[in-house]
Amino acid sequence: MSRSLCHIVATEDAGSRLDALCAARGLYASRSAAARAIEEGRVFVNGATVSKKHAVAAGDTIVYEVDEEPESVVVYGEPIDLDVRFEDEDMLVLSKQIGLVCHPSVDHAHGTLVNALIWHCGEDNLCNVQGEEADRLGIVHRLDRDTSGLMLAAKTDEAGRELMAQIQDRAVDRHYIALVHGIMAHDTGMIDAPIARSADERCRMAVRDVPSAREAITTFRVLERFEAGPKDDGYSLIECKLFTGRTHQIRVHMQYTRHPIVGDPVYNAHGPRDARAQLGLRRQFLHSYSIAFEHPTTGEPMAFADNLPRDLQEALDSLAARSLGKTEAGREVAELMATSPVPSVEGEVPDE
Repeated sequence: MSRSLCHIVATEDAGSRLDALCAARGLYASRSAAARAIEEGRVFVNGATVSKKHAVAAGDTIVYEVDEEPESVVVYGEPIDLDVRFEDEDMLVLSKQIGLVCHPSVDHAHGTLVNALIWHCGEDNLCNVQGEEADRLGIVHRLDRDTSGLMLAAKTDEAGRELMAQIQDRAVDRHYIALVHGIMAHDTGMIDAPIARSADERCRMAVRDVPSAREAITTFRVLERFEAGPKDDGYSLIECKLFTGRTHQIRVHMQYTRHPIVGDPVYNAHGPRDARAQLGLRRQFLHSYSIAFEHPTTGEPMAFADNLPRDLQEALDSLAARSLGKTEAGREVAELMATSPVPSVEGEVPDE
């Protein structure tokens, strides 16, 4: 839940940067929190979204959204199974199961990855480098609740800062497998389209040309195509690589190309529930299958691959008779995944 508040810019604050003013006048707890809210399109100056560098004028009306969080959030360990692929004194690599939210929020106060990490590592053995976000112990990046696959977590603050810096510098290679609607015409492509919060639905993100939009770049390779059936226009299995890490980035970008991810309940305008029933899915077909980075302490190159979870593999198997053949990239990825472990913790999608 959130509420909107109003602030009128005083004469002495004229010319200040918007993010600096929001922090100085207590609209947000810190400048970074203010910048994040501005970038998410939650701050309006005279009714319009602007960039965090915007210089305010005396008399400007600032409307800003704040979350109505509980006065105190008690975060504790819970015995939730984790599929850990690598662990040392600095960090973990794990395969996140579906249905697992990364960190606590108003809607998910417990049963999150943070709760699982606290139980697994101990509260004092997880990094806390996100300032006031004490409920994000160990978290350096996120996956959506119903996106499965490989992700990183940090134990020490030094490791956390280094991994976050690698992500910021685009030095972490993150590849995803997705099944999308339609037969894609090109084997490869790049989607360079900025993302901001939707103007119509605040819980959604969208490709938008507004000051608050953030750069978002996704490349893709087609792995396999499946011919059209009596109830669909065919499908394409693709590999996506993230160069940036915006909220719902792949899901938003694939909707933008008119090839939305199969089973996506938010960014799919082509009847996701019909496709879910047809393929036996209860969530979007999106899996983080490959990640490569440098160890945050030793600098050693590290790479991990993950096979498809059972639910996604079964959906893919149901389309086998309609395959139009694997591409060269498809054969390459299939060979890699054949030697990779299948996720040992499946998880489940909560009833909607």
